[in-house]
Formats: sequence, C-alpha cells, structure tokens
Amino acid sequence: MTKGQPMSDAASRRPTVYDVAQEAGVSIASVSFAFRRPERISEATRERVLAAARRLGYAPSAAARGLANGRTGTLGLHAFDLMLERADPRDVTPPRSDARSPLDAASIIPWSQSDDETLADPRAFPLYVDEVQRGFALECWMLGRPVMLSSGSDSDVSVADTAGRVDGLAIFPSPVLPAALLRMPATIPTVLFSVAPGDDPHHRVRVDNAGGMSALIDHLVGDHQYDDVAFVGRQEGFDNSERFREYRASLMRWGLRPRDEPIDGTVRGPHRMLEQLGALHVRGALPRVLVCASDQHALMALDALAGLGVRVPDEVAVTGFDGILAGRLSTPTLTSVRQPMEAMGRAAARILAGTAGALPDGHARFDAVFAPRVVLRRSCGC
Repeated sequence: MTKGQPMSDAASRRPTVYDVAQEAGVSIASVSFAFRRPERISEATRERVLAAARRLGYAPSAAARGLANGRTGTLGLHAFDLMLERADPRDVTPPRSDARSPLDAASIIPWSQSDDETLADPRAFPLYVDEVQRGFALECWMLGRPVMLSSGSDSDVSVADTAGRVDGLAIFPSPVLPAALLRMPATIPTVLFSVAPGDDPHHRVRVDNAGGMSALIDHLVGDHQYDDVAFVGRQEGFDNSERFREYRASLMRWGLRPRDEPIDGTVRGPHRMLEQLGALHVRGALPRVLVCASDQHALMALDALAGLGVRVPDEVAVTGFDGILAGRLSTPTLTSVRQPMEAMGRAAARILAGTAGALPDGHARFDAVFAPRVVLRRSCGC
C-alpha cells in the first residue's frame, strides 16, 4: 500500500495501528502517543497521525488498550441458567426453505405460536435474576463501566471463561459454584449473590432471609391466626435453606408444629407440586397457608390451586419471597417478602468497581446484607 492511498482490503478488515503508522510515515509509538499522550510528540506529528487515522477510518480500541495493561474496564455478571425450562437452543429447527425472501424472519430463525406458551409459564424465567441484573447494569452505566452478561448450563467452565474477560465478576448461586470458583484466577474480584458467609476472598451480597421469614410468619399467625402453615420448596441453596429453618423456628416460637416435610415445588425438573397438592386435596388435608420459598414457587402454587378449584385466599392462603413484579399482576395479587433486588445488583457493581467505600475495620471483604420487607396483598387474606 502506498502512502495516501486507501488499503485494498479496507472494506474487509478494520485498520490497525500498524496501518496508521505506515500511512502517516511515523512509528507505532508515535501513533499511540497521538491518541493517549499527545504531549510526548510534536503538534505537527500528531496532526499527521490524526489525518491518517481519519483517511483510514481508524479508531483506537479500548479493548486493545485493556489487553496491553491487563485490564478491560468491563464488569461481568454470570447466571448459570437464564431460562430454566426452555429447550436447548442448539436443538432449534433449521430455517424454512420456503421463506419468501432473505427479509422473511423465518429465514433467520424459526418461531411458532407454541413458543409463546413457554413464555407464559412463570417457571420459564428466573425473575429474581432479571431484577438484580437490571440494578447491576444500571450502576455500571452510571459508573461508565462496560458490562458483560453471561450464562451457561450448570458447568464450572462457563464461569472461568467469563472471568478471563472482565476486571470483576458477580455470580448467582448454583450447585457447581464451589468448583467454578476453583477455576477462576485469584486476582479477579468476585461478588457472590445469596451465598453463605465463608472464609474465602469473595465478597457477598445477600438478604436477611431469617428476618424476612420471621416477619412474614408473625403476620400470618399473629394477625390472621392461621395455625396450619406448610412450606413449599426444596431445601436447595443458601436462601431456601435459611428460609425453611426460620419458617420452622418462627412457628415453634408461636407454639405451633410445622409440617414434617415441605411440599416439593422445584423450579427444575418434573412439576411435582400439582400432584402433591392434588393428593392433599383429595384427602381433605390441604394446609391453610402455603409459605413458598420464592415468588416463582408461589405463582406455581396459585396456578395449581386454581386448577384444583381451590379458592385463594378463602380456602388456602399463599405467600412468596422475593417481591418480583409478576406478583403484582397475579390473581389474586401475591403477598411476598420483598428483596431490594435492584439495590443488590447495584451494590455488587459498586464493590467490583471499587466505589463501595472503605471496608469496616477488621474486615477483608464486603458482606452486604439487605433487610427485606413484607408486602401485604390479597393472597394472604389481607
């Protein structure tokens, strides 16, 4: 390529710092100084470099600068399953051969009305993740930090891959999280959502599950005088286990005996809640209240009870935990323990960005515990 003449392959590749240096007749270092340290070169040289860059359509790459100094400026947020009940996207039907034109949407990706039925299922999306993610992205935008959102199946490899691309990573809980953390570089700051405190270098952002559940049981027993309260949800993960423990402890403080086993309202795998509630309904043994481990479990319970012809809250009251938007729109509207999910996401971003303030004396990491509040709506009888 001769000086002053556009590159023959300019349309097929992005111009580089080497192309600008050749075009301007200067060294690569001079090109770098022109954009980053203009005081290190003469004004005439800088103007020559900038003119060459304009002719070639060159723009300095922030990512490249990050690779050079070992930092990208990007903060990451990883969830192991963003869509819990959807089919593997790799199993999608090939594009239709009878598509009318390249502009026909079906020629790009197939879509059928049956897909909309999945979208109507509250189990299809981890709505708690959505609201935390919104807060994380909002805070990063305010800080001027790029965001990388990633997801994967329950594999520890996907987390390590994301960690290698960001300056800090916030991670939602998963059974494979301990193995995933072992793969990550020790130099990457990490925030764990909804994970028990531990003797490790990772920050925490979580909610006071015990305080929230205690306040909910006090309302159900103290204000409504309910005396038959069952728990819905497996004891999987830190949040559900804490909520179940406090459910039992709070009932016993009121002199009530908790039901021996929780109703299995798993969000993954076979839908067992309907068959279990159906069996209890046939025996006339439905509990007066279903205290659900999450709003997603509660939305499933409302659907199951409606299918059985059971009136909520007249025959069975239902409560959730999280306070997601869908609870305001359900029938009846859902009483829940509201987590400040957006604030939790923003807190994680601040910790990773180094803008969360100083650590308390004697602490090597943040353990941000948010206080939830009980939001009273129709499903509990209010």
